[in-house]
Amino acid sequence: MSAAGRPRCSDASRAAGEPLAGTAVTATSWLLVEVPGGWPRDVSDAAALPADARDALSSWLARTQPSRLLFVRRPGRAADRLLAFAVRAEESAAEVRRFELESPDALGSADLDAGGDPVQAPLVLVCGHGSRDRCCALRGGSVFAALEPGLDDEALWLSSHQGGHRFAGNVLVLPSGIQLGRIDAEDAVALTARALEGRIELDRYRGRTCFEQPVQAAEHALRVELGLDDVAALRFVAADGPEVRFRTADGVEHAVVVEEAEGPSVPASCGAEPEPQRTFKARLA
Repeated sequence: MSAAGRPRCSDASRAAGEPLAGTAVTATSWLLVEVPGGWPRDVSDAAALPADARDALSSWLARTQPSRLLFVRRPGRAADRLLAFAVRAEESAAEVRRFELESPDALGSADLDAGGDPVQAPLVLVCGHGSRDRCCALRGGSVFAALEPGLDDEALWLSSHQGGHRFAGNVLVLPSGIQLGRIDAEDAVALTARALEGRIELDRYRGRTCFEQPVQAAEHALRVELGLDDVAALRFVAADGPEVRFRTADGVEHAVVVEEAEGPSVPASCGAEPEPQRTFKARLA
């Protein structure tokens, strides 16, 4: 079948019942840079920014692993200064620092490690990277439009590629690192509101970005088994081979065994050939 005749990757993934658990990107540090207008297909090397800014971002990303750069924008936002946010999104340590920039060049001299102004309110990022995948443009755009009336001007942003086009619409809440997938316009407001309260909709939960993907899968399985949707209800203890241990708020440890498995054959992105996708099987030990 030609690329034009294939179904959208998000439709194919939904139809195949591909599991969401254990599919979130892994990053404990995030750098969000406001870049109005169109974005290139790949923003990871910051090539669209001036040389000094690009060098500063590359240096920051290299020394804060695991980390991720996202371009963000808010359609219709008119401001004299661009914004950037440095986010720490560890399991038990979180902060957001806000920078005002006269121009992208100012990133070259910004203190990305300790500068900026602390922000108390969380950020909601909706992947809308249309030049990367059409599902992100279509589904992400409708989710953003549904959320826009209820969230402050600096709380909600369209973002570049978050990972996992086929799970669009993708919503990431920082600094908690809750990543949700398969969000539709009609349920976006309710599901995002729960995430902002520290509550996780488990059937849309891709994972928490502070964890590696096998740990995300273990956490999801344990939450489902124990009926826990509060983000603070579990604490990661350790991972030893296939066994992952978490501790509940009452101090009880639980072990989950995780095995990598072959998932359904679906396209990873629109236009790609279907191929088996990696998934995880998790069970309580």
